[in-house]
Amino acid sequence: MKKSLRSPKSLYGELAPPGDKSISHRAVILNSIAQGEAMVRNPSPGADLLATISCLRALGVGIKEAGDGFIVRGVGRDGLEEAPDVLDAANSDTTMRLLTGLLSAQPFLSIVSGDPSLRSRPMGRVIYPLRMMGAEIWGRERDSLPPIAIRGGTLHGIDYPLPIPSAQLKSAILIAALFAEGKTTLQEPLPSRDHTERMLRAMGADLKVSGNRITLTPRDTPLSPLDMSVPGDVSSAAFWLTAGAIHPNARVRIVNCGINPTRSGIIDVLKMMGANLKIENQRMEGCEPIADLCIESSSLQGITIQGEIIPSLIDEIPVLAVAAMAAQGTTIIRG
Repeated sequence: MKKSLRSPKSLYGELAPPGDKSISHRAVILNSIAQGEAMVRNPSPGADLLATISCLRALGVGIKEAGDGFIVRGVGRDGLEEAPDVLDAANSDTTMRLLTGLLSAQPFLSIVSGDPSLRSRPMGRVIYPLRMMGAEIWGRERDSLPPIAIRGGTLHGIDYPLPIPSAQLKSAILIAALFAEGKTTLQEPLPSRDHTERMLRAMGADLKVSGNRITLTPRDTPLSPLDMSVPGDVSSAAFWLTAGAIHPNARVRIVNCGINPTRSGIIDVLKMMGANLKIENQRMEGCEPIADLCIESSSLQGITIQGEIIPSLIDEIPVLAVAAMAAQGTTIIRG
């Protein structure tokens, strides 16, 4: 059947994007190893988070739906249990990589797998530093691909220069470092999203950041549970921001959106392109900055995007290509 799609004559309205996926994963994982109960509101509605929750339940964590979120009953430092079956990360890189860090410190065997797409994604960059910390980990293709088998044990801290700016790699090591003997120091080549660092500090971890250098010193005491409302996902908002900027008759307001500076490169770039974009009602929600974003019809100009801003907008490059198509002049994206 032939169908047609027409552009609306105007684009006006207000919306709240779904909860940020990256923050949602970290909120349920870190609250699972805290001592006590936490409420995580407005979590990501996607299947990736459900994969993380399913794995944590299999490891003995009590997580139940409540209202507009989940109640997580943390089991503390030593409360995780060996899963009776393979842990299924489905299609979620974040689930697999962050749980690999967590399971590297647990005194039992775990196997983490996923769907065919996930089983083709590189995991060697996570396996290598965790082995340096003392974990026993194996994977397919010379320990580079899932499924991943982990026999956790006693870990020790490491001083490790991250080969790429990756929040998933950084977070996997920091979660493992919570259980290690001695401090762990990471050096980032460029800043990557810092949700894990913010959340760990808010939960009582001894974590210090100096420039691109991150140091975590483990404590004997468990993390404190953290109630939070997950900020709206700026990656989801990016599509509406772009639509509002390129439509000739538009005014779109996006409420309760996360504006973490390690994630909000899309906002900076649209402004650099000349977007009529305002940031209003800035505030903190737990450990994360949020705001309301107002975008109106704009005359965009092509620019060059490169360097340190790239990690903060890596997920938004496809929609930036749409903005570039509607801009005057050439847009170049490097790095």
